[in-house]
Amino acid sequence: MTRNNMLLVLGMVVLTALVLSGIAPFDRTTWWLEVAPVMLAMPLLFATRRSFPLTTALYFLIALHALVLILGGTYSYARVPLGFWLQDLFELGRNPYDKIGHFMQGFVPALVAREILLRGKHVAKGRMVGFLSLCVALAISACYELIEWWAALILGQGADEFLGTQGDPWDTQSDMFLALLGAVSALLAFSRLQDRQIDALQPDSAVQENVHEECITTPQRTSDG
Repeated sequence: MTRNNMLLVLGMVVLTALVLSGIAPFDRTTWWLEVAPVMLAMPLLFATRRSFPLTTALYFLIALHALVLILGGTYSYARVPLGFWLQDLFELGRNPYDKIGHFMQGFVPALVAREILLRGKHVAKGRMVGFLSLCVALAISACYELIEWWAALILGQGADEFLGTQGDPWDTQSDMFLALLGAVSALLAFSRLQDRQIDALQPDSAVQENVHEECITTPQRTSDG
């Protein structure tokens, strides 16, 4: 399967899941709140598919994250059947599906940030790009927690399904910790693959960079006259 065909399939899968999830979600307000990032991201990714195409792995991970959000919006995070299965399997005191969502909330944004920083030549490859990618992922996680707080203030009890705290007083802190773990895991697991796919998307720039490095490291020969 070619890259374009694979991306088309991913887009159709996400769009189909989004439409089906909106037919009869558990709570309509929660559904809107949970799938809003998907509704914003899909048009943006479509509009930038030629001007700034992302790496194939990143498109795949974004689609996976979208499906996690859509499933959470359909049932509300505290009622996702997969979460109940995990709860029984590991003998947990609560449905842990929302923690999967927050893990992905760090996993995917960290790689998105890394790709933008590298391809925009804002930061060179190395420890700094990893550090900044972690910072972006945690900032997004913190912003999401602020959104949950604002939703609770505006909607009152109607925000309970969206918050999904399930009585956990440390839910906010554990959510951000899971986002941090997700970001670290993503950078450790996918950085090299992402670098290769970035080079494949920008072969000319990669060649120019290699030539430039050779010019710097190779001593110039001078003739004796």
